Amino acid sequence: MKLFKLVAAVVLLAMASAAHAAFPDKPIKIIVGFPPGGPLDTHARLLVDQLQKHLGQPVIIDYKPGAGGSIGADFVIKSPPDGYTLLMANTGTMVINPFVYTKNVYDTLKDFTPIARTAQQPLALIVNNDVPAKTFAEFLAYAKKNPGKVNYGSAGNGGISHLVPEMLEQATGIQMVHVPYKGTAPAFTDLLAGQVQFMSESIPQVTQYLKAGKVRALAMTGKERNAAIPDVPTMAESGVKNFEVVGFYGVLAPAKLPADVTAKLTDAFKKTLAADDVKTRMVAQGADPAYLDSAQFMQFLQAESARWSAAVKKAGVKLD
Repeated sequence: MKLFKLVAAVVLLAMASAAHAAFPDKPIKIIVGFPPGGPLDTHARLLVDQLQKHLGQPVIIDYKPGAGGSIGADFVIKSPPDGYTLLMANTGTMVINPFVYTKNVYDTLKDFTPIARTAQQPLALIVNNDVPAKTFAEFLAYAKKNPGKVNYGSAGNGGISHLVPEMLEQATGIQMVHVPYKGTAPAFTDLLAGQVQFMSESIPQVTQYLKAGKVRALAMTGKERNAAIPDVPTMAESGVKNFEVVGFYGVLAPAKLPADVTAKLTDAFKKTLAADDVKTRMVAQGADPAYLDSAQFMQFLQAESARWSAAVKKAGVKLD
């Protein structure tokens, strides 16, 4: 009887190991916590073809929008840690929301397994074409002469497109009025219509509007000029020193993901981001391929969490 149990246990262990080693053996789902058509969706779609090639399984994008990406994050946290449910997240979801929201709070550093950082992208500071300012210095002068009369739109309370203008107000002394929207698309609609006059948004998201001449970019928040909008000066060139803000995208899985599954996923993203067509298209959109593996990404998230926690506290932003 003891021998039978021992053999059975060995067989079960072997079966479990074989099943585990087969990862992935079914489609993988990437959760995007924002509506379709936004910058995070565009980024995820850019990676899908290569990911499927390297993983050998279909990769499906699923949308669970709301609360600045927190609803999607919560869904992934509660999913089995088997590698088949991943979260494509941005700066706000990963290192701002945990410090902004007072309810249903998650801890990115404890509740997720980092898989890979996939991109970094500075933000463009843009205005409606009717704003009488052709440079960022002129915009600051205009805003100072008209305190409280410049409205700025954001993709929602507490996100990076909200906090960057807050940080800008603190750095320059201007006073603007925040108008939050449920996503980037409706914010842009009102920017084009003149309901809001100013926005801060990732360069990949604004390039189509800039190329069409529908808005003007006065400055960008990277350390160096961006290849997608080479004529737009940096904040330092515009006279605002020490104002460098770079957003990022990355992929996470539920906590306690097995190390071998983490390694397979991380390697797939590394190969995906190394593909020439992916790099070319990403740079053309205004983002920089910025791969970090799981361990490096965790260290990066720790540093960014400390930075944005301080920024949120200084801005005094809290949401239910």
